Amino acid sequence: MNDGFDEKSVERALHPAAYDDERLLKECAMSRGRGSGPGGQHRNKVQTQVTMTHTPSGVSARAGERRESEVNKRIAIRRLRVELALKVRVEVPDGEIRSALWRSRCKNQRVVCSVDHVDYSAMLAEALDVGRACGWDMKKAAVRLGVSMSQLVKLIAKHRAALVYLNEQRAQAGMHPLRG
Repeated sequence: MNDGFDEKSVERALHPAAYDDERLLKECAMSRGRGSGPGGQHRNKVQTQVTMTHTPSGVSARAGERRESEVNKRIAIRRLRVELALKVRVEVPDGEIRSALWRSRCKNQRVVCSVDHVDYSAMLAEALDVGRACGWDMKKAAVRLGVSMSQLVKLIAKHRAALVYLNEQRAQAGMHPLRG
């Protein structure tokens, strides 16, 4: 199937936010502790707060709002993926660079991915990596990703911190901010 790209497909480094759980956990250190705040006697007795740190990048995330440490671990991993998408950039080669995930989630220049979906952090990371490779010109990034610019910006704007990050990068490049 030709999506309008005639360039040869180029293998691209996988972003840590797109790693499967097993691979991501191999690169992480996990610590447990007691969270502060409401939760009563149970919270004060049991160390249910979980902090996950991606060792190669130093990026971390934590969760402690649930009473079960395994639930907090899953939440911390999800938050870590989003933080990695925001704070870690992966080089983008020339040519066709869309991942299989990106191609599967984009049809007719539309991006179909909820912010609550497990794929969101990988999609966000790919969008930001290509944005940086295009000098934060999101129109060029949208062309490389095979979607409309409005769809690309909407994907990023689903996570407020991502839109803030994008606009900070654009401001440094002398560009106007974008709205989601």
